[in-house]
Amino acid sequence: MERVDSPQKQPAEANASAISPPRPARTLLEPWVPKSLADREAVLAQLDLLLVHPLFFQSKRYPALLRFVVEQTLEGNADQVKERSVGMEVFGRPPGYDANADPVVRVTAGEIRKRLAQYYYDPAHSHEIRIELPTGSYVPVFQRTVEPPEPLPAFLAPLDASLNSIEPSSSLPSLSADPPSAAPSPTLAREPVVHHGAHPVLTILLVLVTLLLGLAGGYWFHQYRRSRIPVPIPADQAVDDFWRPLTAGPATVTFCLGEPARDSSGDTDPAQTIKHPKLAEPLYFRLRQSGLFALADVTTLTRMTDVLERQKKSFRVSAASEASFAQLREGPAVLIGAFDNLWTMRLTRDLRFGFDSIDGNAFILDRKQEARNGTKTQWFTAWDLPYEKLARDYAIVARYRDSLTGQPVVIAAGISEEGTEAAGELISNPAYLDALLHDAPANWRNMNVEAVIETQVIDGHSGPPRVRAVEFW
Repeated sequence: MERVDSPQKQPAEANASAISPPRPARTLLEPWVPKSLADREAVLAQLDLLLVHPLFFQSKRYPALLRFVVEQTLEGNADQVKERSVGMEVFGRPPGYDANADPVVRVTAGEIRKRLAQYYYDPAHSHEIRIELPTGSYVPVFQRTVEPPEPLPAFLAPLDASLNSIEPSSSLPSLSADPPSAAPSPTLAREPVVHHGAHPVLTILLVLVTLLLGLAGGYWFHQYRRSRIPVPIPADQAVDDFWRPLTAGPATVTFCLGEPARDSSGDTDPAQTIKHPKLAEPLYFRLRQSGLFALADVTTLTRMTDVLERQKKSFRVSAASEASFAQLREGPAVLIGAFDNLWTMRLTRDLRFGFDSIDGNAFILDRKQEARNGTKTQWFTAWDLPYEKLARDYAIVARYRDSLTGQPVVIAAGISEEGTEAAGELISNPAYLDALLHDAPANWRNMNVEAVIETQVIDGHSGPPRVRAVEFW
C-alpha cells in the first residue's frame, strides 16, 4: 500500500478540532475614565450618537441635561455637578430655588436613566462606549468594550498527538536483526514498543475538562453581564391583571388629566363640552401648578404610562377640557385627579364612593351606607387648612366598566394632589396593590372594584397608601 507523507499531522488536527471547537468572540465591558484628548473626543462622539436617537431627540430637556453633565465631567468639574447647579445652568432656575418644590432635575434624570437602559439593551449598541447616570448622582460614568483573551488551546491534545506520531527512524539499525558476530543481547531481545492510538479514557477526560471550563466561563460571563447591564424588571402579574381590561383590546387608552379646579355643582350633562377654566383665579389655592397641570397629576401619569409601555399598549394624553364624551366612548380611559377633573366628578356620581364639598370641606362619602341605614361615612379635608399643616389626604381608586361610556375606566383621584399621587402609586406598585387585593374574591380580575385610600402627608409629600374601604361587584 502506498504510504502517505506525514500522516502524523492528521490525528492531531482532528483531535484539536474535536476538543476545542471555535467559539464566537464575546464583548466585555470595563469601567473607564477618559484621560486623553482622544478619549474625550470618543465620549463626545458617543454622546452625539445618543442624542440623535429617537429616545432623546424628541425632547429638549433630556439632551440638554445629559450633554451638560457629560461635558462638565470631561472638563474635570464633576464635583460641581449638583442638582441645584444643574437646575440653574440647564433649566434656567434662579439661584436659591427650592429643589423640593421644583424637582425638574430629579424627574429629568430619572427619565434619562430609563432611556439609557433602553438604548444599550439593544444588541446593536453593545460595542459602543457606554454612558451611565448612576442612581443618586448626576455625574456620569463611562465603560468601554474590551475583547476577552483568546481561549486556551486543549493543553493535552498536542502532547497526545505527538506521542502517536513517533515512529522508529528508518536510518537506525533494525532492532530485530541479529548482530553478525555476537550473541543476542538480553536488552535487545525485548518486544518492540508498539504505540496505539489515543487512549479513550484520556480523550473523554479531555472533553469533560473542556466542557467544564466552558460552563464555568459562560456562568462567569453571564454574572458579569447581569451586574453591568440594566435588565428590565418583569412586570408583576397582579399589576398586569389589574390593567388588563384596558390593555387587552386594540383601542387606544385615553389619559384625562385635571386642570385648575372649578365649581362643578351645575355640571349635569355628560355630553356638554367642558369649558376652559380661568387660570388666573383657581378655586383651590393649595393646588400647586406645573404649567397647565398639577405636578402630582403629572407624576401619577408617569407611573401609569410605565405600566402601559411595558405591555406595548398605545395611549394618548388629554386635558379634561379637551376630552369629549365621544372621545371617551372610543376606548378605555384613565381619569387622574378629582375636583380639578370634571370627568372624574361626572363618572363617579353613580359609584358607591364619590366626591362632594360642603361649607369649605371636601370629602369622600359612602352613598351605599347612607342609603342603607341613614348614617354617613365621610373622609374629609378642610380646604381652609394651611397647606403646610395638611397631615393626611384621601383618594378614590377604581377600575370598572362605566355604564355611561360603555368602556373600561380607571380612576386615581385624591381630594388634594397628595391623595392623587398615592392613588397612582397603589395601582402601579405591586407591594401596595397586594394590600388592595388581600381579601379580594378569587375572580376579582373579572369584577369591578372601587376603594377609598388614605395617605399621611409629611412636608407636602404623600406617604404609603392605606386602604380604608373597598368594594368588588
